[in-house]
Amino acid sequence: MRVPPAFPISSPGLVPSPWRRSVAAAGLCLLALAGCGKQAETPPGPGGPVAARPPAEVGVVTVALGDVGLVSELPGRLEASRVAQVRARAAGILQKRLFREGSDVSQGQVLFEIDAAPYAAAAASARAGQAKAEANLAQATALLERYRPLVEANAVSKQEFANAVAAQKQADADVAVGKANVQTAAINLGYATVTSPISGRIGRALVTEGALVGQGEATQLAIVQQINPMYVNFTQSASEVMALRRAMEAGQFKRVGGSAASVRLVMEDGSEYASAGRLLFSDLTVDSSTGQVTLRAEVPNPSGELLPGLYVRVRLEQAKAGNAIMLPQQAVTRTPQGDTVMVVDAAGKASARSVKVGSAKGNQWVVLGGLQAGEQVMVDGFQKLQGGGPVKAVPWVAPGARPVNAGAAASAGAAPAVPASAK
Repeated sequence: MRVPPAFPISSPGLVPSPWRRSVAAAGLCLLALAGCGKQAETPPGPGGPVAARPPAEVGVVTVALGDVGLVSELPGRLEASRVAQVRARAAGILQKRLFREGSDVSQGQVLFEIDAAPYAAAAASARAGQAKAEANLAQATALLERYRPLVEANAVSKQEFANAVAAQKQADADVAVGKANVQTAAINLGYATVTSPISGRIGRALVTEGALVGQGEATQLAIVQQINPMYVNFTQSASEVMALRRAMEAGQFKRVGGSAASVRLVMEDGSEYASAGRLLFSDLTVDSSTGQVTLRAEVPNPSGELLPGLYVRVRLEQAKAGNAIMLPQQAVTRTPQGDTVMVVDAAGKASARSVKVGSAKGNQWVVLGGLQAGEQVMVDGFQKLQGGGPVKAVPWVAPGARPVNAGAAASAGAAPAVPASAK
């Protein structure tokens, strides 16, 4: 009996069977994969080594030493430099209001008028009393002068002469009382016309025409506030004040030039007020409940932009640090263990360095020690530090100083984007 072969043999020229076609396709796939593997192992150049990755670019700033002002930013409230309460010192009916609410008034400007008729009558009566006293004085003086030669000739008794002298002195005193009454009546009559005690801006009227004012108390009529210049009251920690004084006495810090420290205001929207102020005084007493010291500064306000009661941030420059450095805040890593920066040497190697950081000034830190002039400190590109490899230091440019088309310039060598319609 004849046994069939394990694999059928087709004769030449015949069409291959499906099984043979599958075997051939599998062989071609294996050959293709082997060719790809060899191509991947082939160097990009004929016989050359594999290309090395270029150093990563990092942004750096060059350290420069100099005198840097130490600025403290503290919360404060604005206050009018002068505040006057306009009150009625004469009792009567308020007849007129002679100002526009919310306007600027000058010192001595008439604001209100109170019914002055009773005071005018009192002034007239006082003047009449003074005239009567002066007439009595004239009569008493004439009688005394007539008695003077007669008493020397013993024509009148000394008692009569003494009575004439006393009458003349009493008439003189009555004249003085009359003058005082006239002056008092004139003052009360003047109180019927209410004027502004200071120059400033007046608020709303607190009473209206027809109201009875000054009856038993000095009724408040309005408030005038002088808002140019303005005062700003703020507080600072007593420990900070003492530490600053000790540092200046030890020569670590320098005093700010001029007679007073410079003050800048930061408004609620984050903008800085255009005009600088000056520190007036620091309170001698520390608040026992908060441990704070109260300070006051004076700020010009010619346009009336600042208003009393407004909340502001006060930037106070009290001293200058010598041989200090200004670094962007993102260049400094602050931890409870200490503050560090990344320094790039001439060989392109980045290493950590401990530094001594003082106060903040805007978006920068004041570095008081740990760096030397000319060293390069990393500001950005920290994520590119891998395995301790070398880096390429390039000058760092603040984001606000970059040109608008910086992103377009950086991507100029990239392939153009494919339009949506072509996808």
